[in-house]
Formats: sequence, C-alpha cells, structure tokens
Amino acid sequence: MRVITQQTLGGPEVLTIADAPDPQLLPTEVLVRVKAIGLNPLEARLRAGEFPLIGQPPFVLGWDISGVVEEAQTWRLRPGDEVFGMPMFPRAANGYAEVVSSPALHLVRKPASLSHVEAAALPIVGLTAWHGLVDLADVSEGDRVLIHAGGGGVGHIAIQIAKALGAHVITTAGESKRRFVEGFGADEVIDYTAVDFTEAVRDIDVVLDTIGGATVERSLDVLRPGGHVVTAVAEGDSKLIARYEAAGMRFSGIAVDQDPVALRGLVELVEQGKLRVHVQETFPFERVADAHRLLDAGHLQGKLVLTL
Repeated sequence: MRVITQQTLGGPEVLTIADAPDPQLLPTEVLVRVKAIGLNPLEARLRAGEFPLIGQPPFVLGWDISGVVEEAQTWRLRPGDEVFGMPMFPRAANGYAEVVSSPALHLVRKPASLSHVEAAALPIVGLTAWHGLVDLADVSEGDRVLIHAGGGGVGHIAIQIAKALGAHVITTAGESKRRFVEGFGADEVIDYTAVDFTEAVRDIDVVLDTIGGATVERSLDVLRPGGHVVTAVAEGDSKLIARYEAAGMRFSGIAVDQDPVALRGLVELVEQGKLRVHVQETFPFERVADAHRLLDAGHLQGKLVLTL
C-alpha cells in the first residue's frame, strides 16, 4: 500500500508518498480500504514539529478516515461494511494511507446519506463539538450558547448540534462567513473583525471555544452567573481555571477521544436532516502538500479532505 510519510519536521513539502506493508490485524480489529481522509489543523502542527504528540519522524499522520472493511477479526463489523471514525487518537493511527487497521470500537457504520468525503470530514470535529456541548455542558432547550469561530471545522458542526438541542446560538465569524454560519442555523452572528464580542452579548449559558488565548480569557465577561466555558485549547491553564472558579463560573477542557456512542449520535442527527458536513475542498491523495498549505493558511470554511 501507499502511505504519506515524512522523514523530517517542516513545511508541507516534507510530506512524501512511500510504499509500506499492509497492517497486520490483531483480534478485535478491522482492516479498512480507505476512500477519504479528513484533514485537521492539528496535523499541520504535528508536521511542523510544534509539539511531539506522536514522537519524531518518520511517522504517518492522520486519524479521520472513511472506507470499506476488507478484513475483520471481530463480530462487530464484517468485510464490505462502509465505516468511518477516528481510530487510535491520540496515538498514531497512520491514517494518511490507502489501508488502515483500527479497533472495531473506534469505527461506526457510515450512513447512506453521508458520502465517504463527508464522513471522513466528521469524526474529530464532530466528536469535539459533541463532547463539549452534550457531554460536558449538557446544553438544553432555551440555553444561550456562544460558539467562537463558527465558520471553522468544529464551529459549523457545533452550531448544528446546539440548534438540535434547542439552544439559541450566537457565533463569532468574519463578515465573509456570515451567510455560511447562518446557513447552519446561527441565530446571531458577531463580526469579530468589527465588534468586540464582550460588548455584543451577555447572559450566555455556555461558551464553546476553539481559539484560546484572549478569547477564552474574555469569555468570562459574557457568562451569566454559573455559566460554563468549554475549551478545546486552554484546558490546562490552571490560572485561568482559578479565575473562572473564583467568579463562580464553570470551566471545562475538551480532550476528544474515541466514542462510538457519540459517533452514532452524530449519525442520528445526519439521518434526521439536522446535521451536514461542509467540505471546502477535496484533494487527491497525491496533492497532500497542497492541502496542507491551505491548512497552514487557516480561515477555512468547514473541512479539507483527501480522496483515494
């Protein structure tokens, strides 16, 4: 099989295609012939060496996959099943590959209403949003929810999950993304390039943050008494946690993990017509460097996906 690997840390140009042996299955695992691979900003940071989550090169990046089961050493899935998921995270899953081995519990069956491209775009961003809004914040009917960066991968999924839960959804986004986020159900849009969000909203029940820095710090100012900030970025900031607790607010950090129950919850929303995945652009497997250049540039609408 072919994999996308790198021998050194650096820019997109370090990503190269190489031949590798097919993975060897263990009991409870399946072998997946990959049809599409979702790309995430995290992978660009790992490629560049910003932090050593999976060690030093050589390695193969990638977690979000969708494909067809070729072999199975489990009763949970059978050859021919179309599946998607986020195997092994945060350990290396070697997802940038034509064939991937995965524990069966890290995958779910792909619904017919999702293409392989859409399914590959969903796991990391979908699970992050689900963990934050459903598992941690327990968002319910009538809650006022502020989602930062609503036009991004996590953001556009989070808007839809919050709406499905009955929340009034406010999001920050540049003016160029206003129609995009409104199309996913945002009730109010704050143009962060022109307006200070702390002056535009008050009495927020839940803030979902994927930006960190000053954004998560200043989100304290918009919460109602006892409000809750959930962040995917600053979860380990003990001083910030202390500030929130001293003000009588809740502070939670998301650490996304394999969760077949949550994945099936996302599938149910898709099948109910309450959730769709936006893919800004697809790239053939061979053009991974071009895709990573877009990841590096940031300000994406939704997700990028490699196809095989």
